[in-house]
Amino acid sequence: MTRLAYDTFCYRGKDLFVEGVKLADLAHRFGTPLYVYSGGKILSQFESFDRAFNSVPHTICYAMKANSNLGILALLAKAGAGVDIVSGGELFRARRAGVPGSRIVFSGVGKTEDEMTAALRAGILMFNVESGEEMDALARVARRAGKLAPLSIRVNPNVAVDTHRHMTTGKAENKFGVVMNQAEALYRRAAKNPWLRVTGVQAHIGSQILDVRPYGETLKKLLDLVDRLAPLGIAPGILDIGGGLGVVYNSERAPRPIQLAELLLPLLKGRSLKLLFEPGRFLVAEAGCLLTKVLYRKEPGHKNFVIVDAAMNDLARPALYDAHHPVWPIRKGRAGRYVADVVGPICESGDYLAKARALPRPEPGDVWAVMAAGAYGFSMSSQYNARPRAGEVLVVGNESRLVRKRETVEDLVRGETIPSFSRGGNRP
Repeated sequence: MTRLAYDTFCYRGKDLFVEGVKLADLAHRFGTPLYVYSGGKILSQFESFDRAFNSVPHTICYAMKANSNLGILALLAKAGAGVDIVSGGELFRARRAGVPGSRIVFSGVGKTEDEMTAALRAGILMFNVESGEEMDALARVARRAGKLAPLSIRVNPNVAVDTHRHMTTGKAENKFGVVMNQAEALYRRAAKNPWLRVTGVQAHIGSQILDVRPYGETLKKLLDLVDRLAPLGIAPGILDIGGGLGVVYNSERAPRPIQLAELLLPLLKGRSLKLLFEPGRFLVAEAGCLLTKVLYRKEPGHKNFVIVDAAMNDLARPALYDAHHPVWPIRKGRAGRYVADVVGPICESGDYLAKARALPRPEPGDVWAVMAAGAYGFSMSSQYNARPRAGEVLVVGNESRLVRKRETVEDLVRGETIPSFSRGGNRP
Protein backbone atom coordinates (compact mmCIF):
# COMPACT_ATOMS: atom_id res chain seq x y z
CA MET A 1 0.00 0.00 0.00
CA THR A 2 1.36 3.43 -0.95
CA ARG A 3 2.39 5.45 2.08
CA LEU A 4 0.48 8.74 1.97
CA ALA A 5 0.04 11.82 4.12
CA TYR A 6 -3.48 10.98 5.21
CA ASP A 7 -2.89 11.28 8.94
CA THR A 8 -6.65 11.57 9.45
CA PHE A 9 -7.30 8.20 7.81
CA CYS A 10 -5.55 5.39 9.62
CA TYR A 11 -5.96 1.77 10.62
CA ARG A 12 -6.62 0.93 14.24
CA GLY A 13 -6.24 -2.78 14.48
CA LYS A 14 -7.93 -4.08 11.34
CA ASP A 15 -10.41 -1.22 10.88
CA LEU A 16 -9.90 1.98 8.88
CA PHE A 17 -10.91 5.12 10.77
CA VAL A 18 -11.46 8.73 9.81
CA GLU A 19 -10.61 10.81 12.87
CA GLY A 20 -12.48 8.97 15.66
CA VAL A 21 -15.07 7.25 13.48
CA LYS A 22 -14.90 3.77 11.97
CA LEU A 23 -15.61 3.87 8.23
CA ALA A 24 -17.36 0.50 8.41
CA ASP A 25 -19.94 2.06 10.72
CA LEU A 26 -20.59 4.88 8.25
CA ALA A 27 -20.97 2.44 5.34
CA HIS A 28 -23.42 0.36 7.38
CA ARG A 29 -25.40 3.39 8.54
CA PHE A 30 -25.55 5.43 5.34
CA GLY A 31 -24.89 2.88 2.59
CA THR A 32 -22.61 3.11 -0.42
CA PRO A 33 -21.45 4.84 -2.56
CA LEU A 34 -20.76 7.42 0.12
CA TYR A 35 -18.44 10.41 0.32
CA VAL A 36 -16.83 10.91 3.74
CA TYR A 37 -14.91 14.06 4.70
CA SER A 38 -12.67 14.87 7.66
CA GLY A 39 -13.44 18.32 9.03
CA GLY A 40 -10.25 18.22 11.07
CA LYS A 41 -8.11 17.64 7.99
CA ILE A 42 -9.82 20.47 6.10
CA LEU A 43 -9.19 22.90 8.96
CA SER A 44 -5.60 21.70 9.33
CA GLN A 45 -4.92 22.36 5.65
CA PHE A 46 -6.52 25.80 5.86
CA GLU A 47 -4.57 26.71 8.98
CA SER A 48 -1.26 25.64 7.43
CA PHE A 49 -1.88 27.99 4.50
CA ASP A 50 -3.07 30.79 6.75
CA ARG A 51 -0.04 30.49 9.08
CA ALA A 52 2.45 30.46 6.23
CA PHE A 53 1.45 34.02 5.27
CA ASN A 54 0.66 35.44 8.70
CA SER A 55 3.39 38.07 8.35
CA VAL A 56 1.48 39.93 5.61
CA PRO A 57 -2.15 40.96 5.09
CA HIS A 58 -3.89 38.13 3.25
CA THR A 59 -7.12 36.23 2.73
CA ILE A 60 -7.51 32.56 1.80
CA CYS A 61 -10.49 32.27 -0.56
CA TYR A 62 -11.44 28.62 -0.95
CA ALA A 63 -12.06 27.68 -4.61
CA MET A 64 -15.41 26.08 -3.89
CA LYS A 65 -15.64 24.41 -7.30
CA ALA A 66 -13.52 21.67 -5.69
CA ASN A 67 -16.30 20.77 -3.25
CA SER A 68 -19.28 23.02 -2.67
CA ASN A 69 -21.04 21.13 0.11
CA LEU A 70 -22.67 23.57 2.53
CA GLY A 71 -21.19 21.80 5.54
CA ILE A 72 -17.66 22.26 4.25
CA LEU A 73 -18.29 25.88 3.24
CA ALA A 74 -19.69 26.70 6.67
CA LEU A 75 -16.73 25.00 8.38
CA LEU A 76 -14.24 27.09 6.42
CA ALA A 77 -16.25 30.30 6.75
CA LYS A 78 -16.22 29.98 10.55
CA ALA A 79 -12.44 29.55 10.39
CA GLY A 80 -12.14 32.87 8.55
CA ALA A 81 -11.88 31.71 4.95
CA GLY A 82 -13.42 33.46 2.00
CA VAL A 83 -14.46 31.74 -1.23
CA ASP A 84 -13.66 31.97 -4.90
CA ILE A 85 -16.83 31.47 -6.95
CA VAL A 86 -17.40 30.89 -10.67
CA SER A 87 -21.20 31.04 -10.99
CA GLY A 88 -24.37 32.52 -9.56
CA GLY A 89 -25.17 29.13 -8.09
CA GLU A 90 -21.89 29.12 -6.19
CA LEU A 91 -22.68 32.63 -4.94
CA PHE A 92 -26.01 31.35 -3.63
CA ARG A 93 -24.33 28.41 -1.91
CA ALA A 94 -21.62 30.58 -0.37
CA ARG A 95 -24.12 33.06 1.05
CA ARG A 96 -26.37 30.25 2.31
CA ALA A 97 -23.34 28.79 4.16
CA GLY A 98 -22.66 32.11 5.86
CA VAL A 99 -19.72 33.42 3.84
CA PRO A 100 -19.78 37.25 4.01
CA GLY A 101 -19.84 39.05 0.69
CA SER A 102 -16.67 40.90 1.64
CA ARG A 103 -14.76 37.58 1.45
CA ILE A 104 -16.05 36.47 -1.97
CA VAL A 105 -14.23 36.85 -5.29
CA PHE A 106 -15.96 36.03 -8.58
CA SER A 107 -13.86 34.32 -11.27
CA GLY A 108 -14.74 32.67 -14.59
CA VAL A 109 -14.77 33.63 -18.25
CA GLY A 110 -18.54 33.64 -18.77
CA LYS A 111 -20.23 35.62 -16.00
CA THR A 112 -23.72 36.69 -17.05
CA GLU A 113 -25.16 40.10 -16.25
CA ASP A 114 -27.72 38.48 -13.94
CA GLU A 115 -24.89 36.78 -12.04
CA MET A 116 -22.94 40.04 -11.85
CA THR A 117 -26.02 41.84 -10.52
CA ALA A 118 -26.51 39.28 -7.76
CA ALA A 119 -22.83 39.43 -6.80
CA LEU A 120 -22.83 43.23 -6.75
CA ARG A 121 -25.88 43.22 -4.46
CA ALA A 122 -24.09 40.74 -2.19
CA GLY A 123 -21.22 43.21 -1.79
CA ILE A 124 -18.46 40.88 -2.98
CA LEU A 125 -14.79 41.76 -2.59
CA MET A 126 -14.06 41.86 -6.33
CA PHE A 127 -14.78 40.50 -9.79
CA ASN A 128 -11.86 38.83 -11.56
CA VAL A 129 -12.54 40.21 -15.05
CA GLU A 130 -11.36 38.03 -17.95
CA SER A 131 -12.03 40.14 -21.08
CA GLY A 132 -12.74 43.63 -22.31
CA GLU A 133 -16.32 42.77 -23.22
CA GLU A 134 -16.93 41.30 -19.79
CA MET A 135 -15.61 44.52 -18.24
CA ASP A 136 -18.05 46.53 -20.36
CA ALA A 137 -20.89 44.30 -19.18
CA LEU A 138 -19.84 44.76 -15.56
CA ALA A 139 -19.86 48.55 -16.02
CA ARG A 140 -23.42 48.39 -17.42
CA VAL A 141 -24.55 46.30 -14.47
CA ALA A 142 -22.92 48.67 -12.00
CA ARG A 143 -24.53 51.72 -13.67
CA ARG A 144 -28.00 50.13 -13.54
CA ALA A 145 -27.48 49.17 -9.90
CA GLY A 146 -26.06 52.58 -9.00
CA LYS A 147 -23.16 50.89 -7.26
CA LEU A 148 -19.41 50.81 -7.97
CA ALA A 149 -18.13 47.42 -9.12
CA PRO A 150 -14.75 46.39 -7.61
CA LEU A 151 -12.57 44.51 -10.08
CA SER A 152 -9.25 42.96 -10.80
CA ILE A 153 -8.09 41.94 -14.27
CA ARG A 154 -7.18 38.28 -14.53
CA VAL A 155 -3.88 38.24 -16.36
CA ASN A 156 -2.75 35.26 -18.39
CA PRO A 157 0.99 35.30 -17.64
CA ASN A 158 1.90 32.55 -20.15
CA VAL A 159 3.64 30.51 -17.47
CA ALA A 160 4.07 26.78 -18.03
CA VAL A 161 3.35 24.32 -15.21
CA ASP A 162 3.96 20.59 -15.10
CA THR A 163 0.44 19.20 -14.75
CA HIS A 164 -2.25 17.49 -16.83
CA ARG A 165 -2.98 19.43 -20.03
CA HIS A 166 -6.62 19.91 -18.95
CA MET A 167 -5.44 21.57 -15.71
CA THR A 168 -3.29 24.35 -17.16
CA THR A 169 -4.91 27.78 -17.10
CA GLY A 170 -2.00 30.24 -17.42
CA LYS A 171 -0.66 29.47 -20.90
CA ALA A 172 -1.36 31.63 -23.94
CA GLU A 173 -3.44 28.88 -25.58
CA ASN A 174 -5.81 28.64 -22.58
CA LYS A 175 -9.16 30.42 -22.59
CA PHE A 176 -8.53 32.15 -19.27
CA GLY A 177 -7.48 35.71 -18.56
CA VAL A 178 -6.15 38.64 -20.54
CA VAL A 179 -2.77 38.44 -22.27
CA MET A 180 -0.17 40.58 -20.55
CA ASN A 181 0.30 43.09 -23.37
CA GLN A 182 -3.43 43.96 -23.28
CA ALA A 183 -3.84 44.19 -19.51
CA GLU A 184 -2.45 47.71 -19.10
CA ALA A 185 -4.88 49.13 -21.67
CA LEU A 186 -7.81 47.45 -19.91
CA TYR A 187 -6.74 48.92 -16.59
CA ARG A 188 -6.61 52.37 -18.20
CA ARG A 189 -10.19 51.88 -19.43
CA ALA A 190 -11.36 50.64 -16.05
CA ALA A 191 -9.78 53.58 -14.22
CA LYS A 192 -11.64 56.04 -16.47
CA ASN A 193 -15.05 54.39 -16.00
CA PRO A 194 -17.00 56.02 -13.15
CA TRP A 195 -18.78 52.74 -12.30
CA LEU A 196 -15.67 50.58 -11.95
CA ARG A 197 -13.21 50.53 -9.07
CA VAL A 198 -9.79 49.00 -9.69
CA THR A 199 -9.19 46.80 -6.67
CA GLY A 200 -6.59 44.18 -7.60
CA VAL A 201 -4.63 42.20 -10.14
CA GLN A 202 -5.03 38.43 -10.46
CA ALA A 203 -3.58 35.33 -12.12
CA HIS A 204 -4.23 31.61 -11.80
CA ILE A 205 -1.83 29.30 -13.63
CA GLY A 206 -3.30 25.84 -13.17
CA SER A 207 -4.19 22.98 -10.87
CA GLN A 208 -2.32 20.15 -9.12
CA ILE A 209 0.95 22.11 -9.29
CA LEU A 210 3.83 20.25 -7.60
CA ASP A 211 6.61 22.81 -8.07
CA VAL A 212 6.30 26.27 -6.51
CA ARG A 213 8.74 27.95 -8.91
CA PRO A 214 6.09 28.92 -11.51
CA TYR A 215 4.35 30.95 -8.78
CA GLY A 216 7.48 33.02 -8.39
CA GLU A 217 7.64 33.65 -12.13
CA THR A 218 3.96 34.62 -12.12
CA LEU A 219 4.35 36.98 -9.17
CA LYS A 220 7.24 38.79 -10.85
CA LYS A 221 5.08 39.40 -13.92
CA LEU A 222 2.20 40.69 -11.80
CA LEU A 223 4.48 43.01 -9.86
CA ASP A 224 5.91 44.34 -13.12
CA LEU A 225 2.34 45.15 -14.22
CA VAL A 226 1.64 46.87 -10.88
CA ASP A 227 4.78 48.99 -11.34
CA ARG A 228 3.72 49.99 -14.87
CA LEU A 229 0.30 51.05 -13.59
CA ALA A 230 1.66 53.19 -10.73
CA PRO A 231 2.74 56.20 -12.90
CA LEU A 232 -0.79 56.22 -14.34
CA GLY A 233 -2.28 56.72 -10.90
CA ILE A 234 -3.70 53.18 -10.88
CA ALA A 235 -2.88 51.34 -7.67
CA PRO A 236 -4.43 47.87 -7.23
CA GLY A 237 -4.29 47.07 -3.52
CA ILE A 238 -4.85 43.31 -3.80
CA LEU A 239 -2.51 40.83 -5.42
CA ASP A 240 -4.39 37.59 -6.14
CA ILE A 241 -2.02 34.75 -7.03
CA GLY A 242 -4.78 32.16 -7.54
CA GLY A 243 -4.59 28.58 -6.31
CA GLY A 244 -3.51 25.25 -7.72
CA LEU A 245 -1.11 23.96 -5.06
CA GLY A 246 -0.93 20.18 -5.51
CA VAL A 247 -1.53 17.26 -3.15
CA VAL A 248 -0.45 13.64 -2.87
CA TYR A 249 -2.45 11.13 -4.92
CA ASN A 250 0.21 8.49 -5.49
CA SER A 251 3.92 9.04 -4.84
CA GLU A 252 4.20 12.74 -5.62
CA ARG A 253 6.25 15.13 -3.52
CA ALA A 254 3.64 17.81 -2.93
CA PRO A 255 4.77 21.28 -1.82
CA ARG A 256 3.56 22.88 1.40
CA PRO A 257 2.32 26.45 1.82
CA ILE A 258 5.43 27.39 3.81
CA GLN A 259 7.53 26.63 0.71
CA LEU A 260 5.29 28.93 -1.30
CA ALA A 261 5.65 31.63 1.34
CA GLU A 262 9.44 31.32 1.38
CA LEU A 263 9.45 31.92 -2.37
CA LEU A 264 6.89 34.74 -2.59
CA LEU A 265 7.37 36.85 0.53
CA PRO A 266 10.90 38.09 -0.29
CA LEU A 267 9.56 39.41 -3.60
CA LEU A 268 6.97 41.49 -1.75
CA LYS A 269 9.27 43.29 0.68
CA GLY A 270 8.61 47.02 0.83
CA ARG A 271 5.21 46.73 -0.87
CA SER A 272 1.87 47.46 0.79
CA LEU A 273 -0.17 44.88 -1.05
CA LYS A 274 -2.71 42.46 0.36
CA LEU A 275 -2.28 38.88 -0.83
CA LEU A 276 -5.20 36.71 -1.83
CA PHE A 277 -5.04 32.98 -2.57
CA GLU A 278 -7.65 30.67 -4.08
CA PRO A 279 -6.75 27.09 -3.05
CA GLY A 280 -9.34 24.39 -3.63
CA ARG A 281 -7.88 20.92 -4.02
CA PHE A 282 -5.22 21.62 -1.37
CA LEU A 283 -7.86 22.19 1.31
CA VAL A 284 -10.18 19.26 0.65
CA ALA A 285 -8.69 16.53 -1.56
CA GLU A 286 -6.87 14.52 1.09
CA ALA A 287 -9.71 15.11 3.54
CA GLY A 288 -12.17 12.96 1.59
CA CYS A 289 -12.75 9.38 0.52
CA LEU A 290 -15.42 7.58 -1.48
CA LEU A 291 -16.72 4.38 0.09
CA THR A 292 -17.77 1.74 -2.41
CA LYS A 293 -18.95 -1.86 -2.06
CA VAL A 294 -17.64 -4.81 -4.06
CA LEU A 295 -20.44 -6.33 -6.12
CA TYR A 296 -18.77 -8.99 -8.25
CA ARG A 297 -15.44 -10.37 -9.44
CA LYS A 298 -14.90 -11.13 -13.09
CA GLU A 299 -11.92 -13.28 -14.10
CA PRO A 300 -11.82 -13.90 -17.87
CA GLY A 301 -8.23 -15.16 -17.73
CA HIS A 302 -6.18 -12.36 -19.28
CA LYS A 303 -6.94 -9.96 -16.41
CA ASN A 304 -9.20 -9.49 -13.41
CA PHE A 305 -12.05 -7.07 -12.84
CA VAL A 306 -13.59 -6.03 -9.53
CA ILE A 307 -17.01 -4.50 -10.11
CA VAL A 308 -18.06 -2.02 -7.41
CA ASP A 309 -21.17 0.08 -6.83
CA ALA A 310 -19.42 3.43 -7.40
CA ALA A 311 -18.78 4.56 -10.95
CA MET A 312 -17.51 7.36 -13.16
CA ASN A 313 -20.69 9.30 -12.47
CA ASP A 314 -19.62 9.36 -8.79
CA LEU A 315 -15.89 10.00 -9.35
CA ALA A 316 -15.02 11.22 -12.85
CA ARG A 317 -11.33 12.04 -12.32
CA PRO A 318 -9.88 8.63 -13.36
CA ALA A 319 -11.87 8.69 -16.63
CA LEU A 320 -11.20 12.39 -17.32
CA TYR A 321 -7.56 12.71 -16.29
CA ASP A 322 -6.28 9.13 -15.93
CA ALA A 323 -6.04 10.14 -12.28
CA HIS A 324 -4.62 7.78 -9.68
CA HIS A 325 -6.62 7.40 -6.47
CA PRO A 326 -5.35 4.97 -3.82
CA VAL A 327 -7.84 2.24 -2.87
CA TRP A 328 -7.81 0.97 0.71
CA PRO A 329 -9.93 -1.83 2.20
CA ILE A 330 -11.86 -0.50 5.19
CA ARG A 331 -11.02 -3.71 7.01
CA LYS A 332 -7.70 -5.52 6.80
CA GLY A 333 -7.44 -9.27 6.81
CA ARG A 334 -7.85 -10.57 3.28
CA ALA A 335 -4.78 -12.57 2.26
CA GLY A 336 -3.14 -12.80 -1.14
CA ARG A 337 -2.19 -10.34 -3.85
CA TYR A 338 -4.86 -9.71 -6.44
CA VAL A 339 -4.21 -7.44 -9.44
CA ALA A 340 -7.40 -6.10 -11.00
CA ASP A 341 -9.13 -3.18 -12.66
CA VAL A 342 -11.67 -1.64 -10.29
CA VAL A 343 -14.68 -0.74 -12.44
CA GLY A 344 -18.22 0.51 -12.00
CA PRO A 345 -21.63 -0.34 -13.44
CA ILE A 346 -21.75 2.47 -16.04
CA CYS A 347 -22.07 1.36 -19.67
CA GLU A 348 -18.82 3.00 -20.78
CA SER A 349 -15.40 1.41 -21.28
CA GLY A 350 -13.93 4.45 -19.52
CA ASP A 351 -15.84 3.68 -16.34
CA TYR A 352 -13.09 2.73 -13.91
CA LEU A 353 -11.75 3.88 -10.55
CA ALA A 354 -8.38 2.09 -10.70
CA LYS A 355 -6.43 0.05 -13.26
CA ALA A 356 -4.10 -2.90 -12.68
CA ARG A 357 -4.19 -2.25 -8.96
CA ALA A 358 -2.69 -4.75 -6.51
CA LEU A 359 -5.16 -5.30 -3.66
CA PRO A 360 -6.14 -8.05 -1.26
CA ARG A 361 -8.48 -10.45 -3.08
CA PRO A 362 -11.98 -9.18 -2.23
CA GLU A 363 -15.24 -10.93 -1.53
CA PRO A 364 -18.61 -9.54 -2.67
CA GLY A 365 -19.85 -7.20 0.05
CA ASP A 366 -16.38 -5.92 1.02
CA VAL A 367 -16.14 -2.13 1.23
CA TRP A 368 -13.19 -0.17 -0.11
CA ALA A 369 -12.25 3.48 0.38
CA VAL A 370 -11.14 5.39 -2.70
CA MET A 371 -8.79 7.92 -1.16
CA ALA A 372 -7.98 11.58 -1.92
CA ALA A 373 -11.50 12.02 -3.29
CA GLY A 374 -12.50 15.17 -1.43
CA ALA A 375 -11.83 17.50 -4.39
CA TYR A 376 -13.62 17.31 -7.73
CA GLY A 377 -15.43 14.17 -6.60
CA PHE A 378 -19.02 14.90 -5.72
CA SER A 379 -18.80 18.37 -7.31
CA MET A 380 -18.21 16.75 -10.74
CA SER A 381 -20.62 13.86 -10.22
CA SER A 382 -23.69 13.33 -12.36
CA GLN A 383 -26.81 11.23 -12.77
CA TYR A 384 -25.52 9.53 -15.91
CA ASN A 385 -27.19 6.16 -16.56
CA ALA A 386 -29.98 7.42 -14.26
CA ARG A 387 -27.89 6.77 -11.15
CA PRO A 388 -28.83 8.78 -8.04
CA ARG A 389 -25.86 10.70 -6.66
CA ALA A 390 -24.11 9.58 -3.48
CA GLY A 391 -24.65 10.83 0.05
CA GLU A 392 -22.03 12.92 1.87
CA VAL A 393 -20.92 12.70 5.51
CA LEU A 394 -18.76 15.17 7.44
CA VAL A 395 -16.76 13.91 10.44
CA VAL A 396 -15.34 16.07 13.21
CA GLY A 397 -13.64 14.17 16.02
CA ASN A 398 -15.92 11.35 17.15
CA GLU A 399 -19.03 12.85 15.55
CA SER A 400 -20.42 12.28 12.06
CA ARG A 401 -23.19 14.18 10.32
CA LEU A 402 -24.99 13.48 7.06
CA VAL A 403 -24.48 16.72 5.12
CA ARG A 404 -26.19 15.57 1.94
CA LYS A 405 -28.82 12.89 1.67
CA ARG A 406 -28.38 10.23 -0.97
CA GLU A 407 -30.57 10.99 -3.98
CA THR A 408 -33.59 8.82 -4.68
CA VAL A 409 -35.06 7.73 -7.99
CA GLU A 410 -37.69 10.44 -7.49
CA ASP A 411 -34.87 12.99 -7.55
CA LEU A 412 -33.92 11.72 -11.00
CA VAL A 413 -37.19 13.01 -12.52
CA ARG A 414 -37.73 16.03 -10.30
CA GLY A 415 -38.72 18.99 -12.44
CA GLU A 416 -39.56 16.88 -15.49
CA THR A 417 -43.02 16.50 -17.06
CA ILE A 418 -44.54 14.27 -19.72
CA PRO A 419 -46.12 16.79 -22.13
CA SER A 420 -49.57 16.60 -23.63
CA PHE A 421 -50.14 18.05 -27.10
CA SER A 422 -53.47 18.85 -28.75
CA ARG A 423 -52.60 16.71 -31.74
CA GLY A 424 -51.35 13.86 -29.60
CA GLY A 425 -47.80 14.52 -30.60
CA ASN A 426 -48.46 13.70 -34.28
CA ARG A 427 -47.14 15.92 -37.05
CA PRO A 428 -49.81 18.04 -38.79
